[in-house]
Amino acid sequence: MIRILPFALLLVATPAFAHTGHGGGLIAGFAHPMTGLDHVLAMLAVGLWAALRGKGASLVWPAAFVSAMAAGFALTQAGFVVPQIETMILASVVLLGSAIALRLEAPVWLGAAAIAAFGIAHGAAHGMELHGAPLPFAGGFLMASIVLHTAGIGLAAMFGQLAARWPVRIAGVGVALAGLVLAASSI
Repeated sequence: MIRILPFALLLVATPAFAHTGHGGGLIAGFAHPMTGLDHVLAMLAVGLWAALRGKGASLVWPAAFVSAMAAGFALTQAGFVVPQIETMILASVVLLGSAIALRLEAPVWLGAAAIAAFGIAHGAAHGMELHGAPLPFAGGFLMASIVLHTAGIGLAAMFGQLAARWPVRIAGVGVALAGLVLAASSI
């Protein structure tokens, strides 16, 4: 069942920019990241890249994304405008997919910084789309994000110790290409 989860999540996600405002609540917050292909791909990609990188990235990078996402959400709830949110979200999909495809060996701290920048944009987008109680909603989308990161790590682990982890790198190519298609469709 765990092996099927990442693929099932892709089937239920809708294209980028398709999610509209959601009411508050834990369930709405949990469902929200699952309703946009851009969010699903970026969060799975964080897990895939972290697992491919290893050396602590499997814990640090998802934690950086989730923490920054909470900060981005808090910024929008406090009335701040985060610039270029949709551009950053699409860039996160393309760049994370490319990092996986190229098996980029970024230092853990540098990967965490890049991932955190993307997390701020994703969190800000969630904050802008909320119509309701912010704390339960935030708790829901943070939990969903952890599930998606874990699914990405699990997907990479499925392929075991293959020398170059080609299946994961091919998935990275798919993520990057999907991001480019989403970007082209938003023009």
